[in-house]
Amino acid sequence: MKNWDAIIIGGGIIGLSAGYYLAKKGKRILLLEKRELGAGSTSRCIGGIRQQFSTPGSIKLAMKSVELFSRMEEEFGFSVEFAQTGYLFLVFTEEQKRKFIRVMELQRSLGLEVYYLDRREVEELVPGINSQGLLGGVYSPRDGQAYPFAVLKGMAEGISGKGLVKRRTRVVEILSHGGEVKGVLTSNGEKFYSPLVINAAGPWAGEVARMAGLELPLEPERHEAFISTRLPYRKIPMIVDYRTDGGYFQQRLNGQIIGCYTPRPRVPGPREDSSFEFLKEMSYRVVRVIPWLKEGLVLRQWAGAYTMTPDGSPIVDETDLKGFYVAAGMSGHGFMFGPAVGWALAEKITEGRWPLPMEEFSLRREFASEEALK
Repeated sequence: MKNWDAIIIGGGIIGLSAGYYLAKKGKRILLLEKRELGAGSTSRCIGGIRQQFSTPGSIKLAMKSVELFSRMEEEFGFSVEFAQTGYLFLVFTEEQKRKFIRVMELQRSLGLEVYYLDRREVEELVPGINSQGLLGGVYSPRDGQAYPFAVLKGMAEGISGKGLVKRRTRVVEILSHGGEVKGVLTSNGEKFYSPLVINAAGPWAGEVARMAGLELPLEPERHEAFISTRLPYRKIPMIVDYRTDGGYFQQRLNGQIIGCYTPRPRVPGPREDSSFEFLKEMSYRVVRVIPWLKEGLVLRQWAGAYTMTPDGSPIVDETDLKGFYVAAGMSGHGFMFGPAVGWALAEKITEGRWPLPMEEFSLRREFASEEALK
């Protein structure tokens, strides 16, 4: 088949989610992925899902995602290991405390369950935590985790019922005429046609945009992660340590510890090489926060890409080329935003309006502000 209701470029959580929710609306979907599903970022993420953001748009988007994650087991017919195991942001300075409490007031006003915990309460929540220098933490029990590979599987199967998911198919040209998108050309010379094309190419979204004559402020950068052997399950939530030598990690439901940190200096490009420095540093950073985790061993480490925007918020919008949408620049939040981004796109495309306030994610914004809880 050469004609489709929608063509989606990119087989990560964003592209699959858009395809899944469009398929639920009865649309015939063609999804094109140049490698394997999730190969850019999703299969390399650590599975965290949080709603603790600093802007109304991001908070509402994340809250919608949690609602959608909670339905997936019923919809897919198998578990995606979704669990609301919480996120805990550690507080070490009075300045941090003031900032977190200010943001917490906004979060609560939008309906998010979130609390400030003093040091004793943090120690009770995370037995064995090193509380030296700790003032407290901000905690939401409604944040959590899911298994990325299971989510990708469920969405891909949902699309396949109403369309086609083509792996190892690279798009090399965006077809257009008279200011409107018409379809795509692939590297093997095939042309596919649709009045709707969604660029959800993750780290390569900037390259795809240039095929349509667009320059977008998208910069991929390498991030590394690791996972441990199984340890006794003690319900460790996602620990977020914003110290300059901090990181973030959580305990999966099977007992493994999975985590990463933001490299300084940043490492540009969609690179997938991993380093001994990360292995050493991440091990130190985890054990410094919870010393008993030294009982575990690192099972595996890997690298993938965050695709950053200047303000740390995604771009989700229709471009000046009619029918050509961009959903990219998730800035490390693609897995947690993914279901809601795909759902919102499906609503906008089929109903003609955004179901959530999406101004923060406009392609035409000034990129002047910055997400405080990146």
